[in-house]
Amino acid sequence: MRILVDANVPAADACFGGLGEVVRLPGREIDAGAVRDVDALVVRSITRVDAAMVEAALQAGSRLRFVGTCTIGTDHVDQAALSRHGIAFASAPGCNAEAVVDYVLGSLLTLAERQGWRLADRRVGVVGAGSVGGRLLRRLEALGIDCLACDPPRAEREGAQGFVGLASLIDACDVVCLHTPLVAEGPHATHHLLDAERIAELAPGTVVLNAGRGACIDGQALRQRLAGQGDITAVLDVWEHEPGIDAALHDLAAIATPHIAGYSLDGKLRGTHQVYRELVRHLGLPARVTLADLLPPPPVSHLVLHGGHEAEEALRLCARAVHDVRRDHDSLLRESRRRGMARGFDACRASYPLRREFSTLEVTLNEKAHEMAPLLEAAGFRVTMV
Repeated sequence: MRILVDANVPAADACFGGLGEVVRLPGREIDAGAVRDVDALVVRSITRVDAAMVEAALQAGSRLRFVGTCTIGTDHVDQAALSRHGIAFASAPGCNAEAVVDYVLGSLLTLAERQGWRLADRRVGVVGAGSVGGRLLRRLEALGIDCLACDPPRAEREGAQGFVGLASLIDACDVVCLHTPLVAEGPHATHHLLDAERIAELAPGTVVLNAGRGACIDGQALRQRLAGQGDITAVLDVWEHEPGIDAALHDLAAIATPHIAGYSLDGKLRGTHQVYRELVRHLGLPARVTLADLLPPPPVSHLVLHGGHEAEEALRLCARAVHDVRRDHDSLLRESRRRGMARGFDACRASYPLRREFSTLEVTLNEKAHEMAPLLEAAGFRVTMV
């Protein structure tokens, strides 16, 4: 059996090596020709597995019978085309959701520090309450932050209680976080969900954060608002036309990162392991590799707080001990200047440094810091008290 795997998928040999020959290629180099002589394909979001690619590979004699994506999102894979040709498909729902929530909290805490406000005083609107958005809402609410949720498909299925429309959310919230899939058409289309009209409706001082799909925001309209009035703030991890993103929009974003919100080692390994489990199930084999086999100890596992910190500053300190979003912003700025935007964007992703999740950090509080325990636990850290 020959298995082609995106070069950025971690633990590929550990998971798939026992099933056959593992071949690695950069995700943007995986095309019909590369798939011609493989039985299984494992990708990430930058590889488009569309009908043309699948049919061209099969016409060239490909034995392809399984495609897996180690990601939550699946809009880069034409599942209907796979089904027509009897090719099994698997994704990794929820694999990196915790990492994305960590990224959002770290970004908002960084903005609060830069701009002189408290996250606790802001109302946050979450658009898309699925794997990521739902976790974000739960964590924000546990932190005592006022939240609103907009998710028309869920409201349609479950009833409107607990959800608001997008216009109401934009009108009421200081922070708007997008966590929707990219849906091109239909009653719940999300392409340019924040279009020029909705971007114009954002109140001065609003923070727009997109860690969902780049094309859910009209990038040109956002750039014009930022360049013209300059009275809102953008945090962008996903972009239209990746990796050749709009350089002018990049320069105007307060935090600009190269689609790495979910790039924790924990999330990546969960994604690999979920696809591995689905592949062995497809083959009728037992799963011999566990997730615990793959996870190494975190580089920073323990922090001690002795009191003296304001609550939100303590939260920011713990978040940065695990992941400092400023590093990712600076990396994209540096590499885009050195290599050009597209090559710099991909270089940041390909050489992304080790990053763990908030849950891997144990925070010990001495007697003077005990009052911080509920806040830190709500943020996702493990807390002990002495």
